[in-house]
Amino acid sequence: MVDEALEETGAVQQRLRKIPARVVVYLLLAAALFEDCGYLAVWRKLTAALEAIPVAKVTGTALWDARTRLGVRPMRALFDLLRGPATAIRTDGARFKGLLTVAIDGTYLDVPDSPLHRARLDKSTNQYATSGYPQICLATLVACGTRAVLDAAFGPRSSGESVHGKRLMRSLRAGMIVLLDRGFSGNTFLTAVAATEAAFLARVTAARKPPVLNRFDDGSYLSRFGGTEVRIIECEIAITTSQGRQTGLYRLATNLLDHHRYPASGLVSLYHERWEIESAYFAIKKSMLSRRVLRSRTWAGIAQEVYALLSAYQILRIAIADATEATPGVDPDRASF
Repeated sequence: MVDEALEETGAVQQRLRKIPARVVVYLLLAAALFEDCGYLAVWRKLTAALEAIPVAKVTGTALWDARTRLGVRPMRALFDLLRGPATAIRTDGARFKGLLTVAIDGTYLDVPDSPLHRARLDKSTNQYATSGYPQICLATLVACGTRAVLDAAFGPRSSGESVHGKRLMRSLRAGMIVLLDRGFSGNTFLTAVAATEAAFLARVTAARKPPVLNRFDDGSYLSRFGGTEVRIIECEIAITTSQGRQTGLYRLATNLLDHHRYPASGLVSLYHERWEIESAYFAIKKSMLSRRVLRSRTWAGIAQEVYALLSAYQILRIAIADATEATPGVDPDRASF
């Protein structure tokens, strides 16, 4: 797959080099697994088992030059080859009434506080000061049955997660139901989702007061967001943790208008699956990154890192799905990352 990505993007080296393009891809993937190391230390881990074979002596500058020659396109192409629902089509709980259950949400990753990143990404500010690291916004489309990534888009935090989320419409299609949090419940975003022929189930803000056009016997009612007809479901959800129990009122909107085939109670239960994308982000940001700042001080380097991180995550997710599939009755989301 690495060779295919390099060939597709015209990134295969034209002459024999100390660090061929294929090796640079593996270096970037290894860096996603050894996030606490600099690239020279990652190189030593990558080549540690090759004691019987002469290994090229490299410097930090040589690794940087090799990454610069490679560029971003091969890493994006590799991620495109890997992304998908893994075994979600065959996994119990991956579908709702025949619809593949997916979720879109955004998260934020810290990048080095360099002049270049500050100029492009800016930093968080409040009424007192500017603080923290510059950040990028990462929006992903995740298959809830396996937490595998179907697509991803990222860019400056200032653009907002719904802007980056719109780039994921290319991967939505009929036969899917996409779960959305309040940040993605605007009329424009929901209209764009509906245009892909995918179904949606979105939480809307409490401040929104949708008109009641018709009431159904399951407690939901027909309404309209812009030019899109929706059903509104109002429900009470209790969250119980070691800190206690908290109850909140949720208002959900869906373009599944048939209340007989898609009763309100079933949709309320389904919305709990949206938490799978939060668990996916926990695996990426805590298990893999350990909350660390990304390494690169250039935008191209950050893009390489993000695609390598997503590719490494996806490879592990595929392995988890394959392993759990071999054990009847085990759900992929019960497997330890």
